[in-house]
Amino acid sequence: MTTNSNTTTNLESAISTGLLITDNDLNDLIKIQGDLVRKLKAEKAPSEQITEAINKLVSLKKELSDHQAINGEEQTAGGEKLLKTPRGTRDYHPGQMKIREQVFQIITDCFKRHGAETIDTPVIELTSLLTEKYGEDSKLIYELKDQGGAEQLALRYDLTVPFARYIAENRIATMKRYHIGKVYRRDNPKMTRGRYREFYQCDFDIAGDFDLMVPDAECIKIVVEILDKLDLGQYKIYINHRKLLDAIFAVCGVPDSHFRPISSSVDKLDKTPWHVVRNEMINEKGLSPEVADKIWSYVQMHGNADLIDKLRTDVQLMTQKSAREALDGLEVLFRYLTLYGVMDKITFDLKLARGLDYYTGVIFEAVLTKYQYDPQLGDDQVAVGSVAGGGRYDELVHKIDPRQRRVPCIGASIGVERIFAIKEHQMTESKIQTKTIETEVYVASAQKNLIEERKVYRRDNPKMKRGRYREFYQCDFDIAGDFDPMVPDAECIKIVVEILDKLDLGQYKIYKYLYESNVHCQDYPSRVSNQKININHIIHCEK
Repeated sequence: MTTNSNTTTNLESAISTGLLITDNDLNDLIKIQGDLVRKLKAEKAPSEQITEAINKLVSLKKELSDHQAINGEEQTAGGEKLLKTPRGTRDYHPGQMKIREQVFQIITDCFKRHGAETIDTPVIELTSLLTEKYGEDSKLIYELKDQGGAEQLALRYDLTVPFARYIAENRIATMKRYHIGKVYRRDNPKMTRGRYREFYQCDFDIAGDFDLMVPDAECIKIVVEILDKLDLGQYKIYINHRKLLDAIFAVCGVPDSHFRPISSSVDKLDKTPWHVVRNEMINEKGLSPEVADKIWSYVQMHGNADLIDKLRTDVQLMTQKSAREALDGLEVLFRYLTLYGVMDKITFDLKLARGLDYYTGVIFEAVLTKYQYDPQLGDDQVAVGSVAGGGRYDELVHKIDPRQRRVPCIGASIGVERIFAIKEHQMTESKIQTKTIETEVYVASAQKNLIEERKVYRRDNPKMKRGRYREFYQCDFDIAGDFDPMVPDAECIKIVVEILDKLDLGQYKIYKYLYESNVHCQDYPSRVSNQKININHIIHCEK
């Protein structure tokens, strides 16, 4: 057993430091860990210890799967190149995209009903803007390789910090906005749990000074409306307050400088056993066992609004001004949520921490009760963590703004990828076919010589201006397959004509780009000119 223990330690060290290991090494680790799980079960060890061992076994199996995928990335057994998306990303076929569009529509409609206007921000931001905003999660930021430019750039980690930058840069005092866009995290992906390295966030935020807890209640109400409309099953929304959590840390004896690191540890309690988190607090973050145990006596508390009264009887806790302010605010919040008729979905939970550093007040997360992760079932199950979350971040704009203006903000974010994973699972189980094409009338001819009769072109000529950016949207329409000569070509051109006519941008001319061979273009009706240009270009519009 000593040999196995040494082998395990050495191999785990190799994995954690990124050293090259073989599939055989990982198989050895899996065998050793599997033996340990069986031994613990036979000895009827504590359930927490068994769960921890099972989690480790599942993680090793996942590591082996990823390792095999990476090693097989360049070539298959037959020597052919293997085409695949980068780890933590995926393609979506038309049926999946139809489901995504429906989810986006439900979310967008709700945001608009609450009076929000939309913005967009760059996918890339200055690295200096993003660092030191996410606590321990800052290591997950994708920093771009320096190519000799003056700017150090990174992919955006979320939509909140870019929004705060937007507020500061444009000197905005009050705004209600929504934003749907992709964000990037260098995380350990788990596709069945909706965890990706590239994924969409759907954010709703309210910036500005308002009456106490009014915007906070609205953000939580929005989450309720969206989850009810999506019909994902029963769910709970867990609520806490960062000031209350800080007050608990203070009365437990945690130094001020350790509040955020300990908050990150507490944040793991929804998926990690207490004894593991306790060891982290003691061995990695320097707390004494007595302080850690006192924290546990608080954070295991949960309930409804009655918990406020119970906490107010804690004399030591009530010496903290931040605790009194937090409980007063939560009392108002729960009163509003009762008026909204949603308190039956709310749980006041002291272990909710939300690990990001910028939160300063109310924090919340929504969890689907049917799809909570069970470590004993492994990663094959369709299970996710929170599907929505958010909180108050009153100091973020102040930290970014050179003029140090204070603009209080509260926001909610919908985890659309996790929701999509569940919707996709529901569609598969119900065997419902999704209609992917919205065409209601299709004109077809039985003979090739009737093709021209099917095509009708308008006679007016709009014009499109061109803009050049480092980041831009491209909207593609493609037809793949064998068809009559030039039929798909004509349809693609007709689509461009329809779009430009609808946009009403002025006069334009369309050039049909041909293949590199010497084949000449047939005469097209209306505004299509004969040009022989490299196919590597795309159809474009000239001034």
